[in-house]
Amino acid sequence: MAKRDYYEVLGVSKNASDDEIKKAYRSLAKKYHPDVCKEPDAEEKFKEVQEAYDVLSDPQKREQYNQFGHDGPNMGSGFGQGFSGFGGSGGFGGFEDIFSSFFGGGSSRQTKNGPIRGRNLKVSINLSFEEAAFGVEKEISITKYDTCKDCSGTGAMSKNDINVCSSCHGTGRAYVEQNTIFGRVRTETTCPNCNGTGKTIKNKCTTCKGEGRIKQTSKLKIKIPSGVEDGQTLTVSGKGEAGYNGGLPGDLYIQVNVRNHEIFERDGLDLYMEMPITFSQAALGATIEIPTLTTTGNLKIPAGTQTGTKFKVTGRGITNGRTGQTGHLYVIVKIITPTKLTLEQKNLFEKLSKTNEKNESFFDKIKKFFKS
Repeated sequence: MAKRDYYEVLGVSKNASDDEIKKAYRSLAKKYHPDVCKEPDAEEKFKEVQEAYDVLSDPQKREQYNQFGHDGPNMGSGFGQGFSGFGGSGGFGGFEDIFSSFFGGGSSRQTKNGPIRGRNLKVSINLSFEEAAFGVEKEISITKYDTCKDCSGTGAMSKNDINVCSSCHGTGRAYVEQNTIFGRVRTETTCPNCNGTGKTIKNKCTTCKGEGRIKQTSKLKIKIPSGVEDGQTLTVSGKGEAGYNGGLPGDLYIQVNVRNHEIFERDGLDLYMEMPITFSQAALGATIEIPTLTTTGNLKIPAGTQTGTKFKVTGRGITNGRTGQTGHLYVIVKIITPTKLTLEQKNLFEKLSKTNEKNESFFDKIKKFFKS
């Protein structure tokens, strides 16, 4: 079954603020929590609400979801791992996680003091038929978050400006005890002093304002290997957005769009083309010149060749730059019937037709077949 739209699950618009998303989540999570709700499908609804909130409450995941939907490179991971009940360690935890969300906290999975991998990106690139066949180096412009060069991603003016948070002692988490309708509950939440990073910065980098990353447009040279096909997606590791707190950068996905060729059609590594020949070439045989992707070549047409006959030219297809495998060229001949004849040509065809009349025709053979 296809997943429902996350905004529809939470009952909010696509322009909803973070507070509106959090408010909707708290209401629905409390309503469908399996330890509270007695509906048969309460657990599934709770999982659906939790999954939607996990994506829409995270700025990076939300941006990726808005751009790619459920088919994004990182969508679907970490969801639907089951429910372990009170105090459990399953995908959604028990009351501690849900109460943490009710009263301003967040799951321990959202701690920001560890390395966080950068977001994957996806772009499209257009290639000519020849560029896809032989490979090419392309320069593309891409706007993304890169590591701030002035502070090397630390977000501080200098290393001496980075201190361990005095409130959480570097863990990025804080604990709060509250009285609830279920009794006194101790919840774990993001440290408000350092916003979950586990550190404080005395003097922030003036370039990135303490973020450690800056959004900029840069040019990137991409090597496209020979043999890529239309619709194929290439992965360039480490060329996505920069990570946080020393996290690895994401990957760049390149979708290839290949333009059609005027002569050749492609099937994998094999090439196909139609070659017109004259009636006399088909009847008497001939050696004709044919085009290939790189040069021209000769093809021998035997006498009596029929229209639609396919000839194989070995090794004149496309070479896969990664496997080294090379396809073939297939030439399909089409006999061209002349529409304008000279007087001499007409006389020759008339003589030819009289010669054919002396031979038993195909229709004569049909008559004999039915009489027998």
